[in-house]
Amino acid sequence: MFLEQKTISRELATRMLEAAVDKAEELRVAVNVAIVDNGGHLIAFTRMDHAPLLSVDIAQNKAYTAAAFGLPTHEWYELIKDEPSLKSGIVHTNRLTVFGGGYPVRCGDELAGGIGVSGGTLEEDQACCEAALLQIKEEVNK
Repeated sequence: MFLEQKTISRELATRMLEAAVDKAEELRVAVNVAIVDNGGHLIAFTRMDHAPLLSVDIAQNKAYTAAAFGLPTHEWYELIKDEPSLKSGIVHTNRLTVFGGGYPVRCGDELAGGIGVSGGTLEEDQACCEAALLQIKEEVNK
């Protein structure tokens, strides 16, 4: 038996990158933007001029976390804060990011991948992700 899965095309990933960068420019912040498929594999990435080098991996890990669990990264802390074993243990999981700037990418109800942005404040990173996610609504309305 074979399963069909939704994923993000390179064309859509490129449009999402551009939308995130446009929002970052509007906010006057330099960010890294990563788009991954439903398996957490990098599809597209950009580093704006002067974006923090440390944020390259953080953006990719935010996208991976969002795709791996289907949750925005900013929702993780609320899930683990009252569970001592999770709060002290799960945060050591390779690539898991528990702060804002990563969102799952969905096609309807199906998880298709993730986006991660890093380089600004958490609010700026999230705003860039949200601008990119608007590209999906445009894709669906075509």
